[in-house]
Amino acid sequence: MKKTALMVGLTTAILAGGLSVAQADSHKGKMGIGMRHSFEELDADADGKITPEEMTAHMQARFEGADSDGDGALSKDELVARMTERQAERMAAYADHMIERHDANSDGKLSPDEMQARNKGKMFEKIDADGDGAISKEEFSEMRGKHHGKMKDKKASE
Repeated sequence: MKKTALMVGLTTAILAGGLSVAQADSHKGKMGIGMRHSFEELDADADGKITPEEMTAHMQARFEGADSDGDGALSKDELVARMTERQAERMAAYADHMIERHDANSDGKLSPDEMQARNKGKMFEKIDADGDGAISKEEFSEMRGKHHGKMKDKKASE
């Protein structure tokens, strides 16, 4: 049993790491990167505590959910399918978040005006450091460097 729990734990860690790598370059906003579980999801008996047995059962259930052919092992295709499924779930949640945040006329769709209304050109002005009405290659590179620095800082704080 200990060997099975260890294998399940390792596989879950690999799945989580793979998803984190797959998500690393995508914009997540407040959605976060990597596997996220709620306390309630892990506290199976709802007693306000998560036990090692609950963690093992949760990991086993996730493993079994990814093991689509039921052979007790995860093939590359099964891993990719599970990662793709999780990525699609996160993307759908982020799309819902964007619509909720920007859909001014509540039609369930985003027009270019709705997507730009929040910024009103401020982002362009911020990048155009010399105020000449255009973004130079240097200004663009500076913006990219600042963005990547913020992403590194955000990941380090998680």
